[in-house]
Amino acid sequence: MWDKPALLNWIANLLFAMSVVVMLYATLYVVVHLPIFPLREVKVDGQLTHVTREQVKLIAAKHLKGNFFTLDLIAARDAFEKLPWARNVSVRRRWPDKLEVMIEEHQAFARWGNVALVNTHGELFHAATGNDLPVFYGPDDSVIELASQYDAFNKVLKTANLDIAILALTPRRAWQIKTTDGMVVELGRTDMQPRLEKFTKVYGSTIAALNKKITYADLRYPNGFALRRPIEAIKPNENQSKDTVKKQTGAVT
Repeated sequence: MWDKPALLNWIANLLFAMSVVVMLYATLYVVVHLPIFPLREVKVDGQLTHVTREQVKLIAAKHLKGNFFTLDLIAARDAFEKLPWARNVSVRRRWPDKLEVMIEEHQAFARWGNVALVNTHGELFHAATGNDLPVFYGPDDSVIELASQYDAFNKVLKTANLDIAILALTPRRAWQIKTTDGMVVELGRTDMQPRLEKFTKVYGSTIAALNKKITYADLRYPNGFALRRPIEAIKPNENQSKDTVKKQTGAVT
């Protein structure tokens, strides 16, 4: 090999090029790690209602390590995504000293029992809110289905001036509604929408006019439905003993 000048020149040139690359990399590494490129500003954008300035400051102080070049963007994004109300987060550098953070917040749509909230995309998230929201109960894989059916059912109920307080789906896929005025409505597993439309039509035109509180409505009949009124005390009359009170229940089919 030593008697081949062309090969020796090629090897020498290769070693020289490699040494230049290593030197440039080392120089660049030292330069970008110098404290001359600090992050001076964290700008947070988005329609924010629940994410606070104090939370952003805390994340910046605790998780945003390094300068403009060395900051780990993935770690920074993950830190902001841990905020209870943050649904999606994107981060990017803005020369010369700014980090831009875009946060999409969850929009609370309902409660999932007493353990979580449901957003408008049918996703569960864990946060606290004092807003008056409907409550969903159902199998773990039924969140999107409940959210979708809530809109359809509530639209029908509103025609009779009723609103959903609780919407439940049993493991056997049977639907139950509890309205804000305390009425329980059994819908069953099939033809829920037609049954509810028929019920609300009768309720709005007839039952509501009777000014009688209904506590239970069973719509699982093929040609009608059954209603139950609360047990009411009857005042004793002349033919009744004063220490005896009869109670009655009312039903309509």
